[in-house]
Amino acid sequence: MDNRPIGIFDSGIGGTSIWREIKELLPNEDCIYLADSKNAPYGEQSKERILELSIKNVEHLLHKECKIVVVACNTATTNAIAYLRNHYSVPFIGIEPAIKPAALRSKSKIVGVLATKGTLSSSLFHSTSKNHAEGITILEQQGTGLVELIEAGKLQSAELYNLLEQYLSPMLKKGIDHLVLGCTHYPYLIPILRKILPDHVTIIDSGQAVARQTKNILDELDLRAHSHKKGTHQFYTNVDQKVLSTILTPLNVEASVSFLDF
Repeated sequence: MDNRPIGIFDSGIGGTSIWREIKELLPNEDCIYLADSKNAPYGEQSKERILELSIKNVEHLLHKECKIVVVACNTATTNAIAYLRNHYSVPFIGIEPAIKPAALRSKSKIVGVLATKGTLSSSLFHSTSKNHAEGITILEQQGTGLVELIEAGKLQSAELYNLLEQYLSPMLKKGIDHLVLGCTHYPYLIPILRKILPDHVTIIDSGQAVARQTKNILDELDLRAHSHKKGTHQFYTNVDQKVLSTILTPLNVEASVSFLDF
């Protein structure tokens, strides 16, 4: 048994969609979340820079005595997690686009993937597509500008809606029946996506699968907290705390949001 916190990092607020699933599945676990919004989106960074930022985030979480690190960022997972696992002794949980379940369930055999440049260009993404999507047409769309609008708190803006229509229209014309969200920021777009997508198109993200894997690894390594009290949650951001606080407020959870210059 281990009462140390679960560490989570992302290139901003998007990974809170992963934290939310972890909190629901593991309510007694403490969590520490790093939002590296200053450097968002990671998908526009070089592989070397993504690795550098990921190492920096991990070092901060280990300094805070985290027992496991969830890389709640598709781009950081696909570009850095192999290095992290080889250089640190704590277990790491990664995230990648949920192509496998979409491919298995698709009736039209055409699946759309909305993701960042860094994820779509990674070798891990291409190997996942190759291994799990035989006979399936994968339509890739780079979500340029979406993370920046989410980080700016513009979830209800016409600019965001228009961008999504622009990105999704070609996929819909080609007959997708599943849309895979390949960035942890994108679950916050689901209310808008449901307005744009026809009813037969299923939206898939990886949040619940990541939470289940986190639980499995904690159980396997006997790292679960033994406390029966609700977990505490600390959030750190290196930009204005307002957007992160706004995201957390409707969840009615006890959490502290602090500025940290990292």
